Amino acid sequence: MQVVYEDNHIIIVSKESGEIVQGDKTGDRPLSETVKEYIKAKYNKPGNVFLGVVHRLDRPVAGLVVFARTSKALTRLNEMFRKGEVNKTYWAITANCPQTLEGDLEHWIVRNERQNKSYAYEKEVPNAKKAKLHYKVLDHSERYHLIEIKLFTGRHHQIRCQLAHIGCPIKGDLKYGAPRSNPDGSISLLSRHISFIHPVSKQPVSVVAPVPADKLWQSFG
Repeated sequence: MQVVYEDNHIIIVSKESGEIVQGDKTGDRPLSETVKEYIKAKYNKPGNVFLGVVHRLDRPVAGLVVFARTSKALTRLNEMFRKGEVNKTYWAITANCPQTLEGDLEHWIVRNERQNKSYAYEKEVPNAKKAKLHYKVLDHSERYHLIEIKLFTGRHHQIRCQLAHIGCPIKGDLKYGAPRSNPDGSISLLSRHISFIHPVSKQPVSVVAPVPADKLWQSFG
């Protein structure tokens, strides 16, 4: 992980693909514990370190994750995420290019918990939640396309599911129809930019994640 922003109330890190944000049934060491250890060591804190998980990134996704360092920040950030007051921009690499280079996608998404997968529908169906995003194709290489995505809703696997639904699965995302995996097990999706009004100081916060080190990302980055 790489720390990209920190103050008394918030810490934002850029995670690598493969890291889990919070502990799960795998028992693997979560990013939250790594961040706690970083804070404990840097500030020489005795005892337990408070760290609130505000949101998550899928394990194979890289990029920005926001944590709260105080209970006040946690409560307010949770409310801001719920209300859509945190602006999130992602970059995705796909083999197929959308038919139009910029547009909005609006679907109804149903999550299948047993499969840990979401399905997109054109019309409302039982147990579905509305999902909306805006995308723009930023760049092309010989075989791939770089797409910027701005989320208006935060549904389970939303970007992965919606892009796959229009025939543009993310590179490496076998679960959503990519033909082959990436060598490191990642999918080519990056939480690139987050901006919001600081929940305590009320100052604007805007952070950008570094581009992953592999050659394809670097060719776009």
